[in-house]
Amino acid sequence: MSLSLDFQTVLEYWPDLLSGAILTMEITVVAAIFGLILGIFGAIGRRSKIRLVSTISGIYVEVIRNTPFLIQIFLVYFGLAVLGLKLSAFTVAIGALTINTGAYTTEIMRAGFDAVPRAQIESAEGLALSPFQIYWHIVLLPAMENVYPSLTSQFVLMMLASSICSQISAEELTGVATYIQSTTFRAFATYIVIAVIYVMLSFVLRAGFWGLGLFLFPRRRRLGAWL
Repeated sequence: MSLSLDFQTVLEYWPDLLSGAILTMEITVVAAIFGLILGIFGAIGRRSKIRLVSTISGIYVEVIRNTPFLIQIFLVYFGLAVLGLKLSAFTVAIGALTINTGAYTTEIMRAGFDAVPRAQIESAEGLALSPFQIYWHIVLLPAMENVYPSLTSQFVLMMLASSICSQISAEELTGVATYIQSTTFRAFATYIVIAVIYVMLSFVLRAGFWGLGLFLFPRRRRLGAWL
């Protein structure tokens, strides 16, 4: 039995592949932004001295981290439909990914907050900095700097997990692959091409976060910590 790989037939669908890759990156970037915001507030909630707030934040994190993303996206998709809200697959995908990533980002940011020395905050208070200045410059940015590599890895994993969004008919990369292989009957060749594209997108995403890190954290750039 011989193995024949017809990549030419698959690559003839390059406009669809390009469109799917672009949509995948759009979903990833938007969900990463909202997931980070949700994660920051989640970490603040987890560290809150108000028991109700910390308990709710803890339940959110544990529920999301201990259920499959496929189940979560189905719950969001069909749950909104039950409530009479008809949203596009793109919007639902972003919402589900944001909720999922927010839980993992909460724990990452909580570790970053815990790594900020208390003496550093007390020194800022002694310099009469405002609460906003203290929280932004002394707590939040250093916390993000400490865990930035972990955040980058989490967002790359989120990009790969976005393939599950094809299950709700989102026309991202895996959704396009499903269409191509069902049309050409070249499933093996199709998914090899898709795998290569995902690897390329991962490198692009890491490079983008690397450049963003150089911009956000000049101290680490001076120390050569990103090399």
